[in-house]
Amino acid sequence: MVINGIILINKEKGISSNKVANKIKYLLHADKAGHLGTLDVLGEGLLPITLGKATKLFDYFLNKDKEYITVFKFGLTTTTLDSEGEITHIDDHLELKKEDIEKIIPKFIGKFDQIPPIYSAKKISGKKAYDLARTNQITENDLKSKEIEVYSIKLLECLEKNSFKFQIRCSSGTYIRSLCRDIAKALNTYGVMQSIIRTKCGDFSLTDSYTIKDVENGNYKIISVQTIFAYPELQLQENGLKLLNGQNVTIMTQDGIYKGFMEGQFLGLIAIKDNLAKFKLRLV
Repeated sequence: MVINGIILINKEKGISSNKVANKIKYLLHADKAGHLGTLDVLGEGLLPITLGKATKLFDYFLNKDKEYITVFKFGLTTTTLDSEGEITHIDDHLELKKEDIEKIIPKFIGKFDQIPPIYSAKKISGKKAYDLARTNQITENDLKSKEIEVYSIKLLECLEKNSFKFQIRCSSGTYIRSLCRDIAKALNTYGVMQSIIRTKCGDFSLTDSYTIKDVENGNYKIISVQTIFAYPELQLQENGLKLLNGQNVTIMTQDGIYKGFMEGQFLGLIAIKDNLAKFKLRLV
């Protein structure tokens, strides 16, 4: 049976996103598998896995917003800005209070330029930054900043000394480790991300996800591709064949985005403007 769709996986800490995708591909005997946004090996939580034709959705979901639960430890930092790296700086005398954190948070709401960690998958001259960082070929100054947006930062609780749990909603491309680093700088200290759990990715939620063990036991649900799009349906006849062959097609209807079907098959998303139709997202 050909499998096309999305399965929401609750990724465990200690395994890469690509390994999860390959594991699900093997378990479900899918022709293809991918994921909609990498979670670091240290990261846990929501990882949407695409199967079959749904792997074409990557670019469409590339810029979807994210939500995380994360723990920041202030007063020290590491080479990787998380608990996996080597400690490089320690501030032994730091004693932050809840009020200190709440005072600084508003400065990091909105759009601003962010420099990614040097231990990241960002490319520099065709090479991944973390490969260059391991051999001391780059510093933070070699990385270009990128505009990101943080919609909200909520302080959930104070844990041990100088350790705080947050809920963060942000745009795609935001590095939470870098956010920790920058908040720490604003507090005149250092910071490290101790843990991170992704709870939302676009409209997908961790509460609807399954573990790999669930999948092994047959306890899972695959989301069909067409159900994730909240657009009206458009039934195509011969004009559907012309569209698939790259020909100009005139469809007399309102401008907008439609879910295109032909003989019961979901073709993808079709954009119509001034009665001229073209594919916005082709799945066949």
